Amino acid sequence: MLQAAPPPKEPVEIGTTPQFFIDDHLVDNRWALKQKREMVLRVFHAPVKHAGNPLLSGETGFCSVVKDEQSGMFRMWYQTHAWTGKGPEDESKTQYGIACAESKDGVKWEKPKLGLHEWLGTKENNIVYKGFMNSRASGPQILRLPEADRRGFKYVLAYRTSGAKRGNNGVRVVGSQDGIHWDEKSDTLICQLPSDTLNSIVYDTTRKEYVMFCRAKNRYCIFEGDIFDTGESRRIARVSHPGLWEEWKPVPQAILTPDELDARENFNAFYGMPVRYHAGIYWGALWCFRFNDNIFTEPVFSRDGFDFDRLPDRPKMLPLGEEGSWDDGMTFGSMDWVEMGDEWWYYYSGWDGDHGGKERNAAIGLARGRKEGLVSLRGPRGGGVVVTRLLKWPGGKLMLNADSAKGEIKVRVSDATRKVMPGFDYTDCEPFTGDSTAHEMKWRGQSLDALAGKELRFEFFLREADLFTFRADTSK
Repeated sequence: MLQAAPPPKEPVEIGTTPQFFIDDHLVDNRWALKQKREMVLRVFHAPVKHAGNPLLSGETGFCSVVKDEQSGMFRMWYQTHAWTGKGPEDESKTQYGIACAESKDGVKWEKPKLGLHEWLGTKENNIVYKGFMNSRASGPQILRLPEADRRGFKYVLAYRTSGAKRGNNGVRVVGSQDGIHWDEKSDTLICQLPSDTLNSIVYDTTRKEYVMFCRAKNRYCIFEGDIFDTGESRRIARVSHPGLWEEWKPVPQAILTPDELDARENFNAFYGMPVRYHAGIYWGALWCFRFNDNIFTEPVFSRDGFDFDRLPDRPKMLPLGEEGSWDDGMTFGSMDWVEMGDEWWYYYSGWDGDHGGKERNAAIGLARGRKEGLVSLRGPRGGGVVVTRLLKWPGGKLMLNADSAKGEIKVRVSDATRKVMPGFDYTDCEPFTGDSTAHEMKWRGQSLDALAGKELRFEFFLREADLFTFRADTSK
């Protein structure tokens, strides 16, 4: 069983949070009825790239998208850059800024002419921030924060600068009321680490701390000389701190290094890893890098923020496009999805050339996937069973995110020793033979709410069906 984090203490109090099957954290056992020929398997469901991609072209880069729940408007903040020297080879003359685009539906985007910052000799642009003291700003990420840590701002942005005076460079955060005008007085340096990628910050609601995923460039690529002395900094490191708006003291600790499977195709580096903390899980979009060539996005998951699981067959979340397409060289995806009904929308940046090439064009695209639907447990044709660990049931209804349109799902409720609870056997269950992100399972003449506070197991019977999540719904 895929199990990086220690098993949870039983009975597990699941509350009303969706319970995912990205690993066997909540699985006590799973098997097929035809044991010799079949198995209950974990399956990755890659988001599908939007047919109308790219959505936004030009000097674009890493992006962060938010949908305003009040207005319904989408807003995208993305990295843009320009060569101000003699050519792209003169990297010391590269200027980075953060631009903003807007959309009513998340598909058709506009670049408003804001007139706020001079860029390439004009203010006729959509630049909203150029960094501390107008130095340079790259790697934007809109942060998800507890209200108490917002300091009254509607939006808080994390970014990196390397063009300010000594002692001011590194990862910084800044606040804004409207996402357009940023309060430079609030701009705070939190880490002087020269991590030249998107440095992803999340708030862990369980540990009550902030966690940043970055590059460990405090130890590597800081010496003069060849690779023997400089080492390789393109690895994933982790650093945490209890507060956001202050200097983070701990030193980043390396947590992810390419392995033997990466080496088969020489993807021996990681360019970065945007992360989202959701439902007690760290969801990572790992940027796998073949130096100095292609980059693609792979899904990774963690229960503790230290040990990340990579699925055994290493599926690509955002593979490279076909030869000659706008994203055939690099894809930089993110787990910062936008929920749209029964779908999760993933925005990503792509290039039609590799990392080492000088002649390449950037754009931003969209991939759409099932809500809570990146990973499922799939029952085979002959049927299979998934038994959960012992749970403490909070009461309410059992809701499944599942696709059994070609088969069926039934659920049995049992106790610690797998003795069936009266009235909750498979024969009492109303089979589910459809496709829904929120299907209520029912038992004839019985209410699962009557078992509130009890310790129990769910035994899912899956026949040609995918089970993505389950949860308790205590709403009336």
